[in-house]
Amino acid sequence: MALQISATNPEHPALLLALPWQTPLEEWPEDYLVPLPRGISRHVVRYARAGDEVIAVKELAERPALREYELLRDLDRLGIPAVDPLAVVTGRSDAAGEPLEPVLITRHLGGSMPYRSMFETTMRPATMHRLMDALAVLLVRLHLTGFAWGDCSLSNTLFRRDAGAYAAYLVDAETGELHPRLSDGQRDYDLDLARVNISGELLDLEASGALHPSVDPIEFGQEICARYHGLWRELTRTSVYPAGKYHYIERRIRRLNDLGFDVAEMQIERSSNGDTVTFVPKVVDAGHHQRQLLRLTGLDTEENQARRLLSDLESWMATQEDFADARPEVLAHRWVRQVFRPTVRAVPVELRGAMDQAEIYHQLLEHRWYLSERAQHDIGLDTAVKDYIDNILPRARQTMETTTPE
Repeated sequence: MALQISATNPEHPALLLALPWQTPLEEWPEDYLVPLPRGISRHVVRYARAGDEVIAVKELAERPALREYELLRDLDRLGIPAVDPLAVVTGRSDAAGEPLEPVLITRHLGGSMPYRSMFETTMRPATMHRLMDALAVLLVRLHLTGFAWGDCSLSNTLFRRDAGAYAAYLVDAETGELHPRLSDGQRDYDLDLARVNISGELLDLEASGALHPSVDPIEFGQEICARYHGLWRELTRTSVYPAGKYHYIERRIRRLNDLGFDVAEMQIERSSNGDTVTFVPKVVDAGHHQRQLLRLTGLDTEENQARRLLSDLESWMATQEDFADARPEVLAHRWVRQVFRPTVRAVPVELRGAMDQAEIYHQLLEHRWYLSERAQHDIGLDTAVKDYIDNILPRARQTMETTTPE
């Protein structure tokens, strides 16, 4: 059978043809590989370079490879945080003509970390709570779109820094199923699997001595359930308000916005006697602050990063008295040109590590706040940038180099 590459982009097959498909993935030469930390997988997975892109290559049987490829494409269309599917390669064979397993190719998620690499240094309980928050948000978003994961775990998730929090991305969709709507039983099954898997993974870390002594693996497994149920209830519950108190509905929508969700469709019904109004958010989309920042500035960020940048943008706008009548979009683009980009560019590329521009800017704002608190007055962004470059980034880079697996 001839080698076949099914890809989402017409440019990818030409780049992928240069890779050694006649060699089992486990035996690929180092020349083709990129030394990035990998999570635990039931399949052989390697990171490789294809042109200017870093890709993740996973060997598995043809049917599940094609199925996962299509599911990841569906999640991409639905706007769910997941790795980008690039191609499926079938018809592989070795030099002797013996068949080799097909591979699924996804784009490496820049700045992401598998959970095990995050435990190279003992992780504090507060950081663990943030991981559970991120995973709960991802699971809720999947369930709102009708996606049953079937294997929710830390191992099947990648995490990216998101302005003091984390954003979680689905990596493995092999066991997933997409439905018009999930039943309570399907959601509960996914959640119970998450609880068992997470507790098991943390027990494994505990046995290796990589878990903070105060972290109870069983309690943290239960925590994902509590955080999931709290978020799901807030996003889907039915509210009954007195007739005429329509600002209560606006307040409920604003609370959902604060959580990072937009109400795309709602149902409002007046009772038969006209005394009450029932409000149900029927369609809820995540990414409220992301969309707002993208519309104003063109910057595409994580949700918490967007919230932080919007706050700084609004503070800056309030100081622009000479342009008080300008449209918000015009002021926002001035902020990008005059504040955001120059500030980020002041940080040397070689010191940035895996941080993207939005995360760098967030870190600089945090450092400015810290220095200003210590000095008891606003020290200004320029001073904060210089101190951050001179005193913080070199230490952070040194720590990263000593803790990142080869």
